[in-house]
Amino acid sequence: MNHHVLPPLGLILCTAFLVPWLLVRARWAHQVPRLALTVWAASGALFTGSAALLSAQLILPSRTGHRLSDALFALQLPPLQKLSHLSGQEWTAVAAAVAVLAAPAAGFARALLRARRSRHRHAETLRLVGRYDAALGATVLDHERPAVYCLPGRSRRVVVSSGALATLTTPQLDAALAHERAHISGRHHLLVAATESFASLFPHLPLARHGGAAVPLLLEMAADDRALRRCSRDALATALYALASGKAPRQAFAAGGPSAALRMRRILTPQAAGHPVLRGLLTIAAAGLAAAPLIIACCSFPN
Repeated sequence: MNHHVLPPLGLILCTAFLVPWLLVRARWAHQVPRLALTVWAASGALFTGSAALLSAQLILPSRTGHRLSDALFALQLPPLQKLSHLSGQEWTAVAAAVAVLAAPAAGFARALLRARRSRHRHAETLRLVGRYDAALGATVLDHERPAVYCLPGRSRRVVVSSGALATLTTPQLDAALAHERAHISGRHHLLVAATESFASLFPHLPLARHGGAAVPLLLEMAADDRALRRCSRDALATALYALASGKAPRQAFAAGGPSAALRMRRILTPQAAGHPVLRGLLTIAAAGLAAAPLIIACCSFPN
């Protein structure tokens, strides 16, 4: 048996099962959503990279499994030496790893393209039925239900319904607009596309299943935190209450929505300062330091 498969296999099991189990139970995740989002994203990247490494090591014999590191050092050689450095079996292993990496990359590209087309169609509709308000920096849409949402990406714009203008006070409206602009500036649509494409590839994997539910909520909380730099907690919380029944296109981010009640409670509840961040950072650092020696020992050194 090629013992070099053990490190990537262990990382796959940890990122696919253990990390999601811990994250959905972590109290600090909702207190520091940007850190939790980093952990989710890192787990997905580590799972994909480990799966690629595992596929390569399954092809390579045990006595040459360490030569994957040699292949990395070979990138510093002249072009002709690069081509002659690897054997046919090692080229097959590299091709298998690239194929594993290409699947989620292609899924991510498809998800981005599909979302971009949907947002572009909606933006074209807004040009016909909406009107741009320079004072708000947003497109006003005539609709009685209060709603504030944004279209990220190339068609980025913030949309406010006439019902929201009639319902929200000036501080509440400013808070809702700040929330939506946080989504746009943070490029949150990229992480949504990555999460959706990963879930479509691995629908039964706990990392994909729990991540698909956790990431959108954490993105809303991250946007709330960004908006709180410009508005008060009361203004944002009451704006969420007024916009809770509002609806938005599927590829848009809405200030209200079904998570509004949970986010309102979070905004109005005093948060512990410093401790959750330190705990999360120490957890990530400890996991990385624990895995690094095992990967180096099994994948970088010969038998």
